[in-house]
Amino acid sequence: MVQKYTSPVRVYKYPFELIMKAYERRFPSCPQIPIVMNCEVISEWESPDGSLRKTERRCKLHVDAPYLLKKVIGVDHVFFIQKNNLNFRNRTLEIEAYNESFANRVEVLETCRYFVHPENDDWTCFEQTAEVDIKSFFSIEHTIEKLAMKQYSANIAKGKEILEHFIQQLKEEGVTVVPRWVPSPEQLEEERESPQEAVSPDHVTLCSKPRRNSGQQTSQECQSQLDSEYIQRYLGQLDLMQESKLVQLRKSFAQLHKAKVPNDSTLLRFLRARGFQVDKARHFLSESLSWRKKHGVDKMLSEYKIPPIVESYFPGGWHHHDKDLSPVYLLRLGQMDVKGLLRTVGEDGLLRLTLATCEEGLRLTEEATLTSGSPVSTWCLLVDLEGLNMRHLWRPGIRALLHIIEIVEANYPETLGRDLIVRAPRVFPILWALVSTFIDDVTRTKFLFYGGNDFQGPGGLSDYIPEEFIPDFLGGPCKTAVCEGGLVPKGLYLTEAELGREGVHNLTDDSIYHSVVVPKSQTYEVKIDISEPGAVITWDFDVTKDDVIFTVCHGEGREKVEVPFKCRDGESVQGSHVAAAAGPFYLQWNHQGDHKAHLMYFYEVVSSADYRGSMSSLQSASSSLVANR
Repeated sequence: MVQKYTSPVRVYKYPFELIMKAYERRFPSCPQIPIVMNCEVISEWESPDGSLRKTERRCKLHVDAPYLLKKVIGVDHVFFIQKNNLNFRNRTLEIEAYNESFANRVEVLETCRYFVHPENDDWTCFEQTAEVDIKSFFSIEHTIEKLAMKQYSANIAKGKEILEHFIQQLKEEGVTVVPRWVPSPEQLEEERESPQEAVSPDHVTLCSKPRRNSGQQTSQECQSQLDSEYIQRYLGQLDLMQESKLVQLRKSFAQLHKAKVPNDSTLLRFLRARGFQVDKARHFLSESLSWRKKHGVDKMLSEYKIPPIVESYFPGGWHHHDKDLSPVYLLRLGQMDVKGLLRTVGEDGLLRLTLATCEEGLRLTEEATLTSGSPVSTWCLLVDLEGLNMRHLWRPGIRALLHIIEIVEANYPETLGRDLIVRAPRVFPILWALVSTFIDDVTRTKFLFYGGNDFQGPGGLSDYIPEEFIPDFLGGPCKTAVCEGGLVPKGLYLTEAELGREGVHNLTDDSIYHSVVVPKSQTYEVKIDISEPGAVITWDFDVTKDDVIFTVCHGEGREKVEVPFKCRDGESVQGSHVAAAAGPFYLQWNHQGDHKAHLMYFYEVVSSADYRGSMSSLQSASSSLVANR
């Protein structure tokens, strides 16, 4: 497999001629680059007017590898050929280097270029690319490949530092200006008499600031080269190989997409989500772009208006920023009537709200990056679970939540920086067991959980959110614009037919819910066989006609393990029971009315291992964030 490296453009704020003077001091050897033992000039040519100079060197490099590996390959050093073409007229230096040793087994090709900054004649730019192709190497190709790229990255990191060292050395010697090459009077006269078309270096444009156009840039803009200082200022600290992967992905999209392509922060997010593997990131991002185009996401969001129901009953919204200057989204999930919102705006309505929120989050992070002086690429989610109970486990609500999570994970990766979950009640581990498997491993490490009032003490919210921005309902001084939520009046519910016309998924799928009729003075029961203690039985049912008495029993003797309670006509009930022992359990509905009772139910069993795993994942997520603070 060919390993490639492509650097962003690195800018030296010195004239080209001074950079060349410093560059020459690297030869024949340089103590700052101990891997280079010596460089021997094997050919050199200079044009009569001194404007062109060609130099070929044979460089002896120390093999910086473990002793055993050097014994296997049988050498302590290798040789490389370096060819330099220096053009003082155009103010460019082009370098090509390739390996002489093991040339039949390994191909290493590096090209570098120094050139004048396109916007400042007194600055110099540097860019480089490299390819390593290991064909066969004593059956240790993978080891050699990793070693080669590691060593190459280490040398690149020293390059700018070494040039700065030699420039400082020149300054100490009193050399601060090196005259530019100018043609002789005879040459000027000759050029006037016999004008020739000048050969100018390739035109280069550099990024100096991000484009603010809904997360996109034109293909032409994308072809401008990334400056390493631009990356650090607007995208964050990346190592050399990460910078290279970003440049490669950027060039790939510039070539493939002739219209709008994602901006640099979007490219970086999708790269991070795929471990900086360019091909996987390109495929991942291409699928997301196709999804946006297919569903008209950009147009939909520009025209999106919050429905009145959402304004009145959805308890979520943006709320200032955290200590890292990331925007904070506040969600009072425990006060959210999932069923009421789904019955009024539908899953599609909640999805549109979520997408609009994500797009607004991207806009806010971009704004924070421009105003704060440092890159901000993620937002913080603060979730209050006070009021969370079994009604939040309503199966269509869970299914809608999982569907929304799936879409967000696929199209807005690496946007969540931290998720602070406070006042988690006893029922929360069950909800977490149901949804956590749909959240990727990296995202799960960003969750921090607080039970009770633990969020108010040391290590609590004040470690992450400025004191003045902690919401008043969590003990802070800050008023919020987020509504308190509450139950949506059933009079606002849409009928199934109306929901269907809105294009909403059917919320009463018969493949999930079972509809039954319970005659007068009869009991309807469902048997559930539990094979191990610690498993969790969850239930969700709607009483659609008349009243019933619900309970849970264990064993053939039908011992009641949950206190019976009355469920009224039109009521929706969710609940759970942790099985203390194995054996048969029974969900029972008893009807004592004058007419038949109708109900629709669903149950699910969370295994003991999954339930314990969800508890462990909650604890590990907490530990991970605490350890990384």
